[in-house]
Amino acid sequence: MTEAEKIRCSNDLDLFDALGRDPTIVRIKERIARLEGDAPFRTRRRLLATAVRLSPAMAPSLRSMADACIEKLGVAFPLELFVFPSPQHNAMCFRPEEGRLLVMFSSALLEDFEGSEIVFVMGHELGHHVYAHHDIPIGFVLRGEEKPDPRLALSLFAWSRYAEISADRAGAYCAEDQEGVARALFKLASGLSGRTISFQLADFLSQVDQMQEEDADPGAGAPSEDWFSTHPFSPLRVKALELFHRSELVNSSGGSIAQLEMGVQKLMSLMEPSYLEAKTVAAEAMRRLLFAASLTVARADGEISQAEVAIFEKFFGKGAFKETVDVSALEEDLDDRIGRVKEVASSTQAMQVLQDLCIVARAEGHTMEPERRVLEDIATKLGFSVSFVTRILEVDLSPD
Repeated sequence: MTEAEKIRCSNDLDLFDALGRDPTIVRIKERIARLEGDAPFRTRRRLLATAVRLSPAMAPSLRSMADACIEKLGVAFPLELFVFPSPQHNAMCFRPEEGRLLVMFSSALLEDFEGSEIVFVMGHELGHHVYAHHDIPIGFVLRGEEKPDPRLALSLFAWSRYAEISADRAGAYCAEDQEGVARALFKLASGLSGRTISFQLADFLSQVDQMQEEDADPGAGAPSEDWFSTHPFSPLRVKALELFHRSELVNSSGGSIAQLEMGVQKLMSLMEPSYLEAKTVAAEAMRRLLFAASLTVARADGEISQAEVAIFEKFFGKGAFKETVDVSALEEDLDDRIGRVKEVASSTQAMQVLQDLCIVARAEGHTMEPERRVLEDIATKLGFSVSFVTRILEVDLSPD
């Protein structure tokens, strides 16, 4: 087992293996393979046309960082680096083409990040390749013609978050600088360059520690929708890496791997839909809201189609929908259910219900304007921006 394999998050690997056996995933991967055989993807050609390739002579320090990461992570392919003009801090790694691994950075990231911060980002992107994260075609699955079981969609989102934890560990392993890594995540989360704000690791970690696992408020200091995506909340990533640095994977006298993974799972539970099975007061309120809101959204365009019924029953169980269900009564009760969730559930839990509702809504393949208006109304009443709905409905689902 390589060092990179040793540090991979166990939940990432477990979910990756399970998803790889899922019949829907298998069928879509086979379809992609046939398409690639008929007309190979030409990502490199597009990059050569729209971005700037950074040769070793143009970016010697960046090339040196890349070489160090390649050696540490055991990357077998030669690397090509590209930069594209963007004010956003972003980077991405593409599947190998023509025997080359392609990594692209935004211009803002290369201008604003320094030293170990860039190494962390480089290692993170290469980590996605080393762990074969692109073998799970999450974007194709959730945006393709064959719509997945909503529970599969939720599993894909959960796996994506754990995949980011693994990639973060790969980046931290390459950077060997806990403060530099935290500073990089601070810049990614805030959009700041660090030139006007003095970053303090202890203060940032203190913010994370104050996020109580049972009653967290991710909206403090930033729009709540910015904390939610296919990636873990940014402060949770910092906390997860703090646990990583305290473990035996980094420190020979640190905590066990089992303790590390238990700690990470506890953190990540803030973003996972355990309320579907839990028996707490908050979980019951969340389920009741999701049930009523799903049917309200489905009927927003005038009627509930058979396809929508099928999707609903895949999510809640066969027979959950009955012709005798009084959807009008559920619609009238919706505000009370929203109020109950606000009363007994945390902000992160309310966000989870809203995200799951958006996933159910988009599982049919599209959302009509009346459906979107209902979703936005629910978001507003829960205390979130309507842009949260837009982000979930239109989110880019590929690992980056």
